[in-house]
Amino acid sequence: MERFDRILSLYDGYVDTYRDAAGALPHLMQLKRTHTAFVVKNATSIADGEGFSSALREDAMIAALLHDTGRYEQLKLYDTFRDVESVDHAVLSHKIVKEKGWTDDGAILDAVLFHNRRELPEGLDERTALLSHTVRDADKLDIFRVLEKEIATSDWRKDSRTFWNLATNLPPNPDVVNAILAHRPVDYKDIKSLADFILIQVGWMVSGLYFATSRRLCAERGHLAFRRDFLHSLTDSPDVDRVCDAAQGM
Repeated sequence: MERFDRILSLYDGYVDTYRDAAGALPHLMQLKRTHTAFVVKNATSIADGEGFSSALREDAMIAALLHDTGRYEQLKLYDTFRDVESVDHAVLSHKIVKEKGWTDDGAILDAVLFHNRRELPEGLDERTALLSHTVRDADKLDIFRVLEKEIATSDWRKDSRTFWNLATNLPPNPDVVNAILAHRPVDYKDIKSLADFILIQVGWMVSGLYFATSRRLCAERGHLAFRRDFLHSLTDSPDVDRVCDAAQGM
């Protein structure tokens, strides 16, 4: 764990530059630092569940730690986490990590760069593919947790930056529903409402989690049931149960 501990120290030193005079991070930045810690935990659980070697396990933890490095600067410059309104945060994360010289491991850097892609590039070597899939799954698993916590603890109807300031009173976009049911990645330009935002996460349960360990953790944590109930509070569209039933059967 020596490499991970060294990079963790460098990473936290970087995050500290965004703290105020009292040592606190702005709320949304603290949310991302907490998210990163959970993504590292998820990546560790996936690595253990899938029987990774000790070296690959540490690589996965490092990639998970670094995957959202650019989020702090994104929020500082643009006051949003929505990439289409600012900058591709994975590209920015990759750029910052390279510039800081925290690692020159190409597979780890690629896992950072690819973590938010709709699909991974073809032709990746096995190690890069495994690290990329691990970070992508670990990220999704914690995005499930983040959404549930924000809904439970924040006044998200007044400050919905976490949810891209999307409309809360619109039914699901049929293009989003059809893509999920066809096991296709959703085009983010089709996200028109909070219902679409939540359904995308249900879509991950249909076809977006790569490892069996990830799917098991998702089921054990009750993420689908939460989303079904919350979606019913937003809309009476029958598409909610159509998509949730598809995820239930996976």
